[in-house]
Amino acid sequence: MAAFLLGAVFLIVQPQIVPSRPAINSNAEASSQSIQRELLKKTSQKNDFKENIHSNGSCQQLPQTIIIGVRKGGTRALLEMLSLHPDIAAAESEVHFFDWEDHYRNGLQWYINQMPFSNSHQITVEKTPAYFTSPKVPERVYNMNQSMRLLLILRDPSERVLSDYTQVFYNHMQKHKPYPSIEQFLIKDGELNVDYKAINRSLYYIHMENWLKYFPLDHIHIVDGDKLIKDPFPEIEKVERFLKLSPQINASNFYFNKTKGFYCLRDSGRERCLHESKGRAHPQVDTRLLEKLHEYFHEPNKKFFELVGRTFDWH
Repeated sequence: MAAFLLGAVFLIVQPQIVPSRPAINSNAEASSQSIQRELLKKTSQKNDFKENIHSNGSCQQLPQTIIIGVRKGGTRALLEMLSLHPDIAAAESEVHFFDWEDHYRNGLQWYINQMPFSNSHQITVEKTPAYFTSPKVPERVYNMNQSMRLLLILRDPSERVLSDYTQVFYNHMQKHKPYPSIEQFLIKDGELNVDYKAINRSLYYIHMENWLKYFPLDHIHIVDGDKLIKDPFPEIEKVERFLKLSPQINASNFYFNKTKGFYCLRDSGRERCLHESKGRAHPQVDTRLLEKLHEYFHEPNKKFFELVGRTFDWH
């Protein structure tokens, strides 16, 4: 516990500087089972740990891959599409182990209990979009597994801000609670309100710097969320290669639903679409305000492109 507290203090006081090389031995590749046993020995507060083994031989295990974000970037779509692969076992709900203190204090035994049952050949995946922007999470994930493979899905920062607002707005509407217009959040004293949390979440380079202190870039695969919406198959192919999965997902697993306006999934003759909350229309925003938003993100986007050595088709 003392080590975790010291790590938390270190994250708070250190400056936002990225070392020239990530502080990690990228060649440290061990089997997932041996990693789990060592972690459970070191971090379990109780000595009565038992593996949860199903009668069919499957068991719950720590994830080998985490979808770390970003919020409203398309994490649910990515997880659903990736779950088409037979070698993927995905946690159904967002676990919030590394970013919620009350969950983190429960230890790895609690975390592993939230995972799905999987077979030895499968990769266990969990997704919690808040991980990407939570300062303490990168070190905590690193302390659990230095070889973790991370998936990060991003979309145009301005569009992500609008989606962020839209989700909260509809949540309030469903509870019959009033909610301010997006202009009231975006404008303060006649200027763009850069303190708005939704804007901060779209400053990708700041959060990416934090992750690169612990994980090398080749352990973080960035999925283009905008392309995933328009043409999902090529993006999923890249994810398969990153996770070293056999190519099992193909173009026939996706079909465009004209009624919903986005791609749905087809698996073994069964068709399914994302929840109706996905793909909601964004609020109408004044063109001049949108231009201010695009202008504000220009430099942060440029810094992010330089950081990851890749460009995206954003405003």
